[in-house]
Amino acid sequence: MRLAKTFTIEPEINEYVDETKGDHSASERVNELLRRAILEEQYERLDAEAAAFFADDSKADRAETKAMRKASLRTLSRD
Repeated sequence: MRLAKTFTIEPEINEYVDETKGDHSASERVNELLRRAILEEQYERLDAEAAAFFADDSKADRAETKAMRKASLRTLSRD
């Protein structure tokens, strides 16, 4: 279901939409661009969350990492 809304956009954006809409309406093109922008913003948020998660250098994490590395090396040396 589509909702009729009124937004104010900058003239440069309007020109870009007009130039790139092809055979579709300006509304369809704006919706397509907004969907892409929303996805891009969601990916940026996920990237930031992942970076924060993996950047956690607490001492417990380092000890667990070292233990895992040591166990892996022992397993590989048996082969």
